[in-house]
Amino acid sequence: MTVIALLSVAPVIEGSMAEEVAAAVDALESFDVEYETNPMGTVIEADDPGTLFAAAEAAHRAVDADRVSTVLKIDDKRTSDTDAAEKVDVVESHLGRPARSDRTDSDG
Repeated sequence: MTVIALLSVAPVIEGSMAEEVAAAVDALESFDVEYETNPMGTVIEADDPGTLFAAAEAAHRAVDADRVSTVLKIDDKRTSDTDAAEKVDVVESHLGRPARSDRTDSDG
């Protein structure tokens, strides 16, 4: 079984959150999870919900701030072992192209 989640952990502060977000991401290294960080959060994959919850809690606790905002969205498909990459592959097969724009400029 693969449990997939989108985790967003951030201090509620003025200015850059990068250092604290990096601490949250680094905390995931102590767990048997696969993860990939993107601009909106970190996708985590684990073999079971307990491991995923423990990793998410560690990331939350790693942020050193008076106030921390954490959002965890979980996809626990219990009847198959579809991982995150496979989910993207299926969408891309329907699109007939990569699921991203081909813009190369930095203006977005």
